[in-house]
Amino acid sequence: MAMQHSPLLMSKILDRGARVQPREEIVTATANGVRRQTVLETRTRAHQLAHALRDAGIGIGDRVGTFMWNGSRHLEAYHATAGMGAVLHTLNIRLSDTDLEYIIDHAQDRVIIVDNDALPLLEKLKGRMPSVERVIIASEEGEAPWDTGLPNPVDYEAFIAGKPGRYDWPEIDENSPLGLCYTSGTTGNPKGVEYEHRSQYLHTMVQCMTDSMGLSATDTLMGIVPMFHAMGWGLPWSATMLGCKQVMPFKYMDPTRLIGLMADEGVTVSAGVPTIWQGLKAIYEANPGKYDLSKLSRVTCGGSAPPPSLIRWFWDELGVEMVQGWGMTETSPLVTLSRRLAKRGQIALSEDERFENVAKAGQVMPGVEVEIFDDEFRPLPHDGETVGEILVRGPWICSAYYNNPQPEKFHNGWLITGDVGKIDPEEYLIISDRSKDLVKSGGEWISSVDLENNIVAVDGVAQACVVAQPHPKWDERPVALVVLKPGATVTREAILAHCAQTFAKWQLPDDVLYVESIPLTSTGKMDKKIVRANLEKQGYRLPDLRG
Repeated sequence: MAMQHSPLLMSKILDRGARVQPREEIVTATANGVRRQTVLETRTRAHQLAHALRDAGIGIGDRVGTFMWNGSRHLEAYHATAGMGAVLHTLNIRLSDTDLEYIIDHAQDRVIIVDNDALPLLEKLKGRMPSVERVIIASEEGEAPWDTGLPNPVDYEAFIAGKPGRYDWPEIDENSPLGLCYTSGTTGNPKGVEYEHRSQYLHTMVQCMTDSMGLSATDTLMGIVPMFHAMGWGLPWSATMLGCKQVMPFKYMDPTRLIGLMADEGVTVSAGVPTIWQGLKAIYEANPGKYDLSKLSRVTCGGSAPPPSLIRWFWDELGVEMVQGWGMTETSPLVTLSRRLAKRGQIALSEDERFENVAKAGQVMPGVEVEIFDDEFRPLPHDGETVGEILVRGPWICSAYYNNPQPEKFHNGWLITGDVGKIDPEEYLIISDRSKDLVKSGGEWISSVDLENNIVAVDGVAQACVVAQPHPKWDERPVALVVLKPGATVTREAILAHCAQTFAKWQLPDDVLYVESIPLTSTGKMDKKIVRANLEKQGYRLPDLRG
C-alpha cells in the first residue's frame, strides 16, 4: 500500500525528548558551579526564542549566527532556528578577525546571539558586519553588565520574556537549509558547508544506532566538542531528540573542571578531541581515587586519531570504550566509527586483536559510501596495502560549498576529502596521511598554504614552506621553513608579528627555520613529504611544548 509522505524535518523530532523525558536536566557549567533547567523548560524557551526571532523579522531561510560556548542557550538556538526554518550559522569563536569578518558577510547573518563572555571578541568586528541588524547577548549570573556599540543590542532573557511557549513549526521542504558551518581547512577564504533538514535527520538517526555511537535516552551526555564544530558532531540534535540529560561545560575546558563535572553529574558518554582525553588521563592518574567515573561507559574521539596507547588506557584503567570516529565538516561529520567489538566474528578475538581494529579509522556508517581512488579516479582494491585518495558520498555529505561551488573538490557525486588512506579486507578505513596542505592542531585546521602566502609577503622573504610537526598535546603544530632573498635579514619575531595581523595566536607557527632551499617535486611544487622526512631524519623537535 502507499505510505504517507512526511518530510524529514528536524522540527518533527526535536520536541520529542521533552515529551518523553520532560524532567531530565540540561546542566551548564558556570564560574561558581552549574546552572540547571529541565528538558521541558529548554524546549519551552526554544519556542519562545523562535517567537522572538520571528517578531524581530527573522523568517524561513534567514541566517542566525551564534557566537557561543556549549550551554543551554546555545542548545535553545539550535532548537529554535531548526523549528522555525531559519538557518543556524555557528561561528567559530577561535577564528581570527579576518576570517570572522569574511564569514559573517558571506553568510549574510542578520542576527548574532553571543555569550557575554565572548562579547569582547565579537566587538573587534564593530563596524565590519554590515548585514547584522541585531546582537542578542546571553549572560550568566554574576557576569558584569555588558556595554557594547554593536548594532541594536538586547539581553537574551529580555528578548524572549513574555513570548508564547509554543510555536507552530512550519511545514517546509525537507531539503531546506538547516545549518551553516564554515571550514578554513584549505587555501583561500573559509568555505561554507550547508546542512539540510533531510541530511541531518538521517544523520541523527544513524548516530543513535547501537552499532554507531549508541546514544540512548538512558545516557547522560557531556559534549565537549564545541557546538560550533560541525554542529557539535551532531550530538545536540541526537540528545535533544532522545531527551538525554546533557552536561555542557561552557568555556571551562580545564581537564580538572571537566573530570569533576563528569564525576558529579554521572556522565555516561562524552565526545572530544584527543587533547581532551590526554588531559583527563593526566588528572585521573595524578589524583588516584579522587574521581568516581564508574558511570562513564564510552567516550568518542574525533578531530584527529588518538594514540593507540590512550585508547587502551581508557579500557584497561577505567573500563571505558574509546570510540574513534572519522569525518569532516563537509560530512556532517559521521563517516566511519571504530568500536572495540564491531562484528559478531570479533567476539572470539583477544583484547590485543580487538585493539588493532580500534586503532583504525573504522567502518563506514550505513547510508554513506567510502572509496579509495588513484589519480585517474579508478577505484583501488581493499587489500589493506594499496593507498589512495579517500572519497565519500551519501545523503549527509556536502555536494557543493555555500555560494562557492569549488568543482575541483567534487567528482561525479563524490566529495574529495583531501585525505589519503587504505581499506582492508574487513572494510576498515585506515588513514595513511593528511592532505599535505593542512595542519590539524587540537582538532582545529590550520592552512599551511595561507600561512606560506602570508610569510612570503614579508619583505626579504623569497620562499616559505609550512609543514606539520608532531606535538604530544595538540597532535600537530605548524613549523615554517623560510628562504631569504640574497642579502636580506628577517627575524623570526618579524615574521610572527606579520602573521599575527591576519591569523589567530593558535594558528601561528611554533618555529621558523631558515634554510637555503626547499625541495621541489618534478612539477615544481614544494615537496612537503621530503621536507617532513628531512626534519625527522635530522631529529628535529619543536623548541617548546605549549601548554
